Amino acid sequence: MAMLNEGDAAPDFSIPNQDGTPIALSQYKGKNVILWWYPKADTRG
Repeated sequence: MAMLNEGDAAPDFSIPNQDGTPIALSQYKGKNVILWWYPKADTRG
C-alpha cells in the first residue's frame, strides 16, 4: 500500500470499536476524524 501525503484523501477502511462493533471511515464523511491507536492492555507494544 502506498503511503499517503498530507492533504490526500484517506482510503475507506473498517475497524472494530472498543465494543467490537465495526466502524467505517465512510460513516464520518464530511467530518473531522482523529484516529488514536494504542496497544491492547497487557501486551508489549
